[in-house]
Amino acid sequence: MISRRNVIKSIGLGSGLLFSSNLIQASPKVTESEFRYCLNTSTIMGQKPGLKGYLEIAAKAGYDGVELWIRDLQEYIEAGNSVNSLRMLIRDHGLTFENAIGFAPWMVDDASKRKAGFEQIEREMGLLADLDCHRVAAPAFGVDAPLDLFQAGERYKNLLDLGRKIGVMPQLEFWGAFPHFYHLGQVLMVAAVADDKDARILPDVYHLFRGGSGYEGLKMLSGNLIEVFHMNDFVMHIPREEQQDKDRVYPGDGGAPMQQIIGDLKAMGGRKVLSLELFNPDYWQQDALTVAKTGLEKMKSLVTNVVGT
Repeated sequence: MISRRNVIKSIGLGSGLLFSSNLIQASPKVTESEFRYCLNTSTIMGQKPGLKGYLEIAAKAGYDGVELWIRDLQEYIEAGNSVNSLRMLIRDHGLTFENAIGFAPWMVDDASKRKAGFEQIEREMGLLADLDCHRVAAPAFGVDAPLDLFQAGERYKNLLDLGRKIGVMPQLEFWGAFPHFYHLGQVLMVAAVADDKDARILPDVYHLFRGGSGYEGLKMLSGNLIEVFHMNDFVMHIPREEQQDKDRVYPGDGGAPMQQIIGDLKAMGGRKVLSLELFNPDYWQQDALTVAKTGLEKMKSLVTNVVGT
C-alpha cells in the first residue's frame, strides 16, 4: 500500500506541506519583510549639494542609507579625495551605502562593447567594494536592438559570477520607457535563465506603470529576489505612454496602488530597502532637506498604514 508520505513525495510537494481532510496548508509561514529607508540622490541632484551634501542631507532627514551614483563617486575621488576618506565620511554620517547607480553596457550584443562594459563594471565594483557597498544597479544600458532574453540571462549569470568574485552583486534593473527591456516579465525571464541563487531584480513603482507591467506580478515573487525597491509615484493627468522620469511624484501622491505594493513587498519576506528615487524639477527648486524629509515621511506613513508601527 502507498503511504501518504510517499504520495506527497511522488507529486513533488515535499514534507513542507501538511494535509488535512480537504485542505493543503503551507507551513511554515513566510517571514514578513523588514523595511529600511534609503535616499537615491537623484531626488535632490538638481540642487547640486555635492557628495558631502548628499550625505549630510540624508543623515539629517533620518534615512538609514543612501543610493549613490557612480559618476558622483568618481568626480569626488578625481577631485583629490581618497576612497578611504569617502568610506569614513559615509560611516560618520551613520549611513549604509545600500546600492550604487551605474551605466556599464554589459548586456549589449556587440562583443567588443560588451567586453568593455564588463571591464567598466568590474572597475566600478572594485570601487564600491572599497566603499563597503555590496550592490550595484545593472540596467540594459546601451542595448539598441531587440533582446534575446536567453542570451541576456547568460550574460547576467556571467555578471553575477563577477559580482561574487568582487563582493558587489548586480541588481537587474528595467526601465519602463526603454524599448528593449521595460517589462517585469522580461526581467523575470532573464533572472530565471541565469539560474542563480544570487539573482536579484530592482523594480520601481514608476517603471512598473510606465512599461505596462502593472503590480499584480509582484504577488508572484517571494524571498530576497527584491532587496531594493525604488519608491515614487505616477501622475494621473498624463497618458502612460507619454510620462517621463521628470513626472514622478512623491510616493502616495499619484495613482499607484501603494498599499497593495507595500503589502506585497511585506508578504515576500526578507529585508527590503525602500529607496526614494525622483527626478522632479519642481522638487529640485525647493530646499533639498525639506524634499528629503518629505519623501521619507511619506514612505514611512505608507508603510505604517500597511504594516503598523
